[in-house]
Amino acid sequence: MRSLKLPAALPENYYAGLDLGTSGCRLIVIDGNQAVQAEARVIYPAHAEQTPELWWAAVQQVMAELPAAIRSNLQGIAVDGTSGTILLTDVAGNPTTPALMYNDARALEQARRIAAIAPRESGAHGASSSLAKLLWLLEHYPDQPHAHALHQADWIAGKLAGQFGFSDENNCLKLGYDPVRRAWPEWVKGLVPERLLPKVYVPGEKIGAGICRAGTTDSIAAFIATGASALGDAVTSLGSTIALKIISDQPIFAPEFGIYSHRLGDKWLAGGASNSGGAVLLQHFSRAALERLTSLLTPETPTGLDYYPLVKQGERFPHADPQLQPRLTPRPADDVPFLQAMLEGMSRIEREGWQRLHELGAPYPQTLRTVGGGSRNPAWMQMRARLIGAPLLASRHDEAAFGAALLALEEGVCNTPLLV
Repeated sequence: MRSLKLPAALPENYYAGLDLGTSGCRLIVIDGNQAVQAEARVIYPAHAEQTPELWWAAVQQVMAELPAAIRSNLQGIAVDGTSGTILLTDVAGNPTTPALMYNDARALEQARRIAAIAPRESGAHGASSSLAKLLWLLEHYPDQPHAHALHQADWIAGKLAGQFGFSDENNCLKLGYDPVRRAWPEWVKGLVPERLLPKVYVPGEKIGAGICRAGTTDSIAAFIATGASALGDAVTSLGSTIALKIISDQPIFAPEFGIYSHRLGDKWLAGGASNSGGAVLLQHFSRAALERLTSLLTPETPTGLDYYPLVKQGERFPHADPQLQPRLTPRPADDVPFLQAMLEGMSRIEREGWQRLHELGAPYPQTLRTVGGGSRNPAWMQMRARLIGAPLLASRHDEAAFGAALLALEEGVCNTPLLV
């Protein structure tokens, strides 16, 4: 399934952002005034296994949808991808392993080894970190001509640039990169052959002589797209999971609570992601049922049920507890209070997340923007506004691809107050 928005006029220069999401690929093209000029989307086939070949085919499809006048005048392109998704390739960029996705948690033993030597503040802790998955891949595919360890966004950007071996500060956080010193630590080099580690660029920095610019993760691209720019500006992503990010003047690293910080210029995005979210709702309701039941919710009258909605055992943030069990009982006979109780539980998880971040040194939200499918649920928004107590503002744009396009714009996001 594809969709395309054609430009009304054709300014001289264009800047493209590619978003590799969990369900498909989105392309947004802007002009020098940051106005959207074209959009295209490809949805992955249902139940398709995510492979590099699938990603590249989707990118080729959305790029082919663009009018020739836009393609020939692209001055910059940046890619965002799912955080922690990683693969190994040979020197020409051909995959030498499968890609392990962002939510793959098989690397438990490798995570234990990392925990024994990594500093507390490292973003590489946990079985879902790209470093743990990289170690797993190296151990299970030992006889391949590995030359590059690449994240999803890195590999797509490399295909577009015709060269491989680079990444960005945001994607590399979970690979063990030190964003404070802006260097690969020696302990990482002791675990992984240094030749495999990518050269790290600042998001938006030009790569080589072409039009490619360093990208970022999907959640950070979505943050940039919202227009949040001042200290205390916060963004919640209500998608399959609940991800919180707030602009802070200092980094917050607390792996015991699943909290880490990404660097953006001289500021930081502190936050974490809960395993609760929309994926839990879809475990119990179809999309049609959710739409029908939402209109019947009464957020002004709490259910009194104390739920902690999870798809399965295990939580990352605001509790880092792999043994935490879902709590969805007692189950009302009526679906309406059952759904409302789940949304109430998710709202409490979000409030606790902001409180945890504030306790550790980040500002409490002064403004709050929301992205993701959950932002279209007015009852959920009402619950959250009451509990969190911060003004809910409209986002400038709700697509990560728009944030990536801003990174691609030569005089764009890298020169805004957020990043300088």
